[in-house]
Amino acid sequence: MLWSERAEPSRRLVELTRGCNRTAAPGLIPRDRDVHEALVEVALGGVCGAPDDLELLVRLEVPALPDQLETARQTVHRLRDTASTATLAPVATILLCGVDLFFRGKLDALLSDHRLITVDHTETPDLVIVDIARVDAEEVADTYADVPILGYTNHTDTAGLRAAHAAGFDQVVVKSALVERCRELVAELAPSA
Repeated sequence: MLWSERAEPSRRLVELTRGCNRTAAPGLIPRDRDVHEALVEVALGGVCGAPDDLELLVRLEVPALPDQLETARQTVHRLRDTASTATLAPVATILLCGVDLFFRGKLDALLSDHRLITVDHTETPDLVIVDIARVDAEEVADTYADVPILGYTNHTDTAGLRAAHAAGFDQVVVKSALVERCRELVAELAPSA
C-alpha cells in the first residue's frame, strides 16, 4: 500500500455455507478459477508499509543453498542488529560472591546494563561484588587479586568493614550506599566496561 488508509470498523464475519458447490481457493488446485468473491484490501492500522513478517509471507524468498549458512534477508537482519548493538555501552562482567538471592534481584535491576555471574562461572570478571558478612574477606582478596573488589555489609557490621579494608578491597560501602550509588561505583571500579 503506497498511501495511508484511515481505520475502518470491522464488518461482521461472513460464514460460508457448507454445500455441494464449495468455493475453491486459487493456487491450491491448479487451473481452478471458481472464485466468485473479489479480494478486499485491508488497511494496516498505523503502519506505513507492510511488516517484515507479512512481507516474508507474501513475497517469495529464495531459500538458502545447501552450503549457505543463512538467506540474504537473514544476513541483512543480522548486520542491522550488530550495527545497532555496536553503538551500545560496553558491558561489564560482574561476579557476585556471597550475595543472597533477594539482594541479587535488586542488583539485577540496578545493573541491567551489565552481566552478573556467580562463582560457578570460569571466566574472569571485570568486577567482584562481595557480601562481607557472608564470606571471608581475605580469601576473596587472595582469589581475585587482579580484579577490583567492591565489598558491602550492614552499617552495624564494623568488624566486617574493617576486615574488608584490611584485606585490600578497592571499595567498601554499607549496603544502603551500594543501592544508592551502584552504577557510579561500577563505572568507577570497572572503567574499561
